[in-house]
Amino acid sequence: MDRDNIQFIGQSSAFLDAVERASRAAPLNRPVLVVGERGTGKELIAERLHRLSTRWDGPLVTINCAALPETLIEAELFGHEAGAFTGATRAREGRFEEADGGTLFLDELGTLSMGAQERLLRAVEYGEVTRIGSSRPVHVDVRIVGATNEHLPNMVEKGRFRADLLDRLCFEVITLPPLRVREGDIEVLSEYYGRKMAAELGWDGWPGFGEIAIRALENHIWPGNVRELRNVVERAVYRWADPAQPVDYIQFDPFDSPWHGGVASAPMQGQADKQNNIAEPRFSTDLSQAVDVTDFREATEKFEKAVLEQALAKCRYNQRQTAKALNLSYDQLRHTLKKHDLLG
Repeated sequence: MDRDNIQFIGQSSAFLDAVERASRAAPLNRPVLVVGERGTGKELIAERLHRLSTRWDGPLVTINCAALPETLIEAELFGHEAGAFTGATRAREGRFEEADGGTLFLDELGTLSMGAQERLLRAVEYGEVTRIGSSRPVHVDVRIVGATNEHLPNMVEKGRFRADLLDRLCFEVITLPPLRVREGDIEVLSEYYGRKMAAELGWDGWPGFGEIAIRALENHIWPGNVRELRNVVERAVYRWADPAQPVDYIQFDPFDSPWHGGVASAPMQGQADKQNNIAEPRFSTDLSQAVDVTDFREATEKFEKAVLEQALAKCRYNQRQTAKALNLSYDQLRHTLKKHDLLG
């Protein structure tokens, strides 16, 4: 694991509460489940649980359950004897045996097959694993930390996860908050990663972010959470041409381009556009993850401002291009920008 990535950066109470719960659970020799969206730092919590436990000097073994085909996951977890299956030319211990005396981190736990779940249940309950092709169980002393972005109780109801295994694993469940609800942390994290990237590039100092960039960062939903934010911030700094001026251009989607997809995937905009491979910039109006609205007028104003900021950024702050992309006249756009104090 990248040691640079195990730092916990944030000040919101939701985030600090999750870290504190992990710290309290760490010394106990009990299984822990870490639940959260992608990019929220589940692997960092697993690292903390291990480092603050009595097993800190033992191995921390990680396996991504989703990265292996179903036919290999059991052999990877429990090991195999020579000749147990085609290609097994020699005996090999599994991750449970490798983690003996330490911690086994099962990432993407919800992707395990029912067969692997049954064998995992026995390992957790009796502290024994049996290699594939062997009849002799091997005793192991392993603390299990599982991580998933799935709702495991729902999976139990649908018959996709064993209820008895969930009962064994859920002594403590630490749910990590998504970045969009971590009040104040977007700015803290952006400054941290921006400053680090500026130093990596050899800049004399860190100019910070401009107002437009800050508003764009704050208004983004961050489906990829902290991992996405780090990429976005580092890309913005690396692409910025003037280290003496605040970084004020953010591109959230590195694949976004006026020419993305060519003629075949461009919207139907008339024959002239199709002949010139032009695809108008697209702007997200997804409100599925919006917070509860208590003031309709205020929510509408904020959304309109966010759309303007996103459109400006995608059109590289060219107002005529932005007006065209939003199907507004130039005067209409100027009036709306002035209304939201976005004329710079």
